[in-house]
Amino acid sequence: MTAHKLFASIPLDGLSPELARAARWIEAHARDVALHSMRECARRALVTPATLSRLAPALGFSGFDAIKTLCQESFTAQGGYSGRAEVLQASARHSENWLALLNATQCANTSSVAGLNPVPPIEAAADAMLKAAHVHFLGLRASHGLALYLNYSYGLLASNGVLVQGLGGTLIDQIGELGRDDLLLVISFAPYTRQTVEAVAQALKQGVTLVVLTDSALSPIARSAAHALLFRAESSSYFHSMVGALALAEALLAAVAVRGGRKVLARLQSRQDRLDSSDAYWKKQTRKPAAARTSTSSTRN
Repeated sequence: MTAHKLFASIPLDGLSPELARAARWIEAHARDVALHSMRECARRALVTPATLSRLAPALGFSGFDAIKTLCQESFTAQGGYSGRAEVLQASARHSENWLALLNATQCANTSSVAGLNPVPPIEAAADAMLKAAHVHFLGLRASHGLALYLNYSYGLLASNGVLVQGLGGTLIDQIGELGRDDLLLVISFAPYTRQTVEAVAQALKQGVTLVVLTDSALSPIARSAAHALLFRAESSSYFHSMVGALALAEALLAAVAVRGGRKVLARLQSRQDRLDSSDAYWKKQTRKPAAARTSTSSTRN
């Protein structure tokens, strides 16, 4: 990482010799800035912490933390999962608030679902699912758990859901069976799984209706989708956050329940009756009071 990339639109001319020396050190040691405190960075750069504090506004930043955040973003983008984990470890060493930061990001991801997705597009996707001959749920790698959840929860509302599993390398074979009356619901976020992108491309060639849950309108699975719903996956941890995707999935399922009318209600009641008759859920057994047990025992004797 270089200062040219880090401070791409910021002129470095006109800085005092001391500030220029600090800027050149950041140019060559952006990784250190990402991982260490300002005081430690100053020690390594052979300048005072006050110099780094003055450097930030001189470069147009609100403070040194803003420079640090930019370095962390660039470092994690290049370092992948291990780079993100290293930043997380460094943050935990320097601050006890790392969990609060993670939680704040998770809350922001959840809250963003309503802002990124007006009600009409979500309802339109729900209508398409209810009208399809079959709804096939596809999610690979980290997204597979969400596809499984969608398939199960949607199955409580409608009978046309199918989980795409691709066991034994049969993913493309399963996608090849989809027809124009079918719908493929796909979940994926950056970095996008190659098999998912290829499956979407094949489904589109077959005229399959596509509903995608993804992290960007520029996602390779969103560009030609009939219905593209968005979620944020930002995280201060080593891996992208799934809570935004889960919140979006729950919103879509709620829309199916809203739009499904009496048919959905009848399906739900049928599933509930089946679960109740098979004792699917554990129920706490209530014990008889001691007096009642004694009375029963005396009667038997």
